[in-house]
Amino acid sequence: MQTFSKDERLSGQKIIERLFSEGKSFTVFPFRIIWLKSTFESNFPARIMISVSKKKFKRAVDRNLIRRRIREAYRKNKAEIYNYLNLQQAQCSICLIYNSDKILDYTEIEQKIKLLLLRFQTEYEKNIE
Repeated sequence: MQTFSKDERLSGQKIIERLFSEGKSFTVFPFRIIWLKSTFESNFPARIMISVSKKKFKRAVDRNLIRRRIREAYRKNKAEIYNYLNLQQAQCSICLIYNSDKILDYTEIEQKIKLLLLRFQTEYEKNIE
């Protein structure tokens, strides 16, 4: 279960545009999450996109490092959100945006991802009614 396959990645211009125009969002520093309940052909209940600003991190090496750390933290902790969405029989599209202007180390990023996933469940319950 601790994999991160291509089917779990959010891609496709139409669904991404819809996510940014209709999606709900909240912030857990240094992340902003935009999510939208949607349906898609996949065995996975969530599809995710990770974004790191080129304006804040000019060097691609830095952006890639941050993206790798976020992806790894998500991969290790996604079981909670998958179990929750499976119980709800729902599918979600998610965009994670990194907002800090500093490169955080992996342990900090993982702690924030855990908080983010817990908060996602409460936000989902609030907005689904």
